[in-house]
Amino acid sequence: MSAFDAHYRNDDSGAPAHAPTMLLKAVLLAYSQGMVSSRSIERACRDNVLFIALTGDAKPHFTTIADFVSRSRGAIATVFAQVLTLLDGEGLIGRQMFAIDGVKLPSNASKHRSGRHSVGVARQYCGQTGKTDNCRVAVSLSLATDSNSLPLAYQLYLPAEWTDDPQRCAAVGVPASVGFLTKNQIAVAQIRAAVAAGVPRGVVLGDAAYGDDSMLRDALSTQDLIYALGVRPLTAVWWGKHQPATPPPPATGGGRPRVRVCRDAAHRPISVRALAQALPARAYRTITWRQGSAEPLSGRFARVRVVAAHDDRDRAPEWLVIEWPGGDAEPLRYWLSTLPKATTFKALVGTIKGRWRIERDYLELKQELGLGHYEGRNWRGFHHHASLCIAAYGFLTLERLRGSKKNRARFKAPAVPEGFRPRGAGADAAPSTALDRDRTLSSRPPDRTTVGAMSLLRHGASEHQTSLVTQ
Repeated sequence: MSAFDAHYRNDDSGAPAHAPTMLLKAVLLAYSQGMVSSRSIERACRDNVLFIALTGDAKPHFTTIADFVSRSRGAIATVFAQVLTLLDGEGLIGRQMFAIDGVKLPSNASKHRSGRHSVGVARQYCGQTGKTDNCRVAVSLSLATDSNSLPLAYQLYLPAEWTDDPQRCAAVGVPASVGFLTKNQIAVAQIRAAVAAGVPRGVVLGDAAYGDDSMLRDALSTQDLIYALGVRPLTAVWWGKHQPATPPPPATGGGRPRVRVCRDAAHRPISVRALAQALPARAYRTITWRQGSAEPLSGRFARVRVVAAHDDRDRAPEWLVIEWPGGDAEPLRYWLSTLPKATTFKALVGTIKGRWRIERDYLELKQELGLGHYEGRNWRGFHHHASLCIAAYGFLTLERLRGSKKNRARFKAPAVPEGFRPRGAGADAAPSTALDRDRTLSSRPPDRTTVGAMSLLRHGASEHQTSLVTQ
């Protein structure tokens, strides 16, 4: 929390500044309940008993809350990293899956405002609305297990129409160092940063928007990362009788070794769709990969060893997994994976289907915690909003697991430090020897048995008249 202290040093003039720890706790609690407006947080600090207890009845103004979120710069990101480290230390995330995803967020402001001036907004397909509309797209990298996931990196994608207009970017606070990057280039940079930071490695998962990029797959292989990525039906592979031509003998006199395979009219690769249709029916098996909420989840899959043929580079064999539901005219999905050859069929399908966890968690982040409710225009505010939402989601994940019987023994309440004195308690306050939360209070003070006469100061009232007044 020391990163916040520089902006909250009290001097001899003016009212005392609110403690940054109090503001951060109030904001995180609000975000964990889907409350993202600074005005709604201010009302909660006045009316909600949880916020009153958490803030010590401080009642911060909404401008103070908004200023705290917008001016914290990297301090909020540091807190997010600490939450992530805590969850990883407890074994709640990471070490199994490394998922990349494009999070599409609709623009909630009016069309007049969102169509031009909100950072990153452009006409593009939005999965949340199911149509082409004004929306933002953020690229994220998540750490996940079979039971939990949490985003590790989160960056807004800027279309070329934005990066080609420096004045437009400067108006919303986009740093001058931010240039145009495709979504896949952002994903590769996030993975490289995570590997350089020593984040535990896992199998990289992603849909066809990322897996169809051979440069991204090659970049992952260069970093010795295993992947299981979706690909599109026209992806070309070498398989079976569809093999490269025999290369000519090397030229005399040396030279660089050949790095590309030979392709001619008689030696051409096959698309994964044509490969799936060429497989016999016995190649497809029904695989159950996990237990659903109502029944086991299963599907009809086939797998074969292939070599990716893009750019005719000499590559190592990898798995091609095909999902073709019974009764459908064509296969539903395709994946390429560098999982070891000895991987069982069930484990291979289970790993590929691990993306459901990330998709479910992002749905909860957008709908329950307000990740998709940001209506501001600023680049920094967008990322601060996302950092707070993700940190709040990490807190909820920790509390959810703390309450389960399986994990209750792992999370022990910290001991009260010696000499601890609650805020507002006097220096000579003595601790209570017992506390009975079910004990009712007496309806009248213990030192008085009757209520004395109360004068109403009304003209004509008797001097000895006793009256009861309610207010």
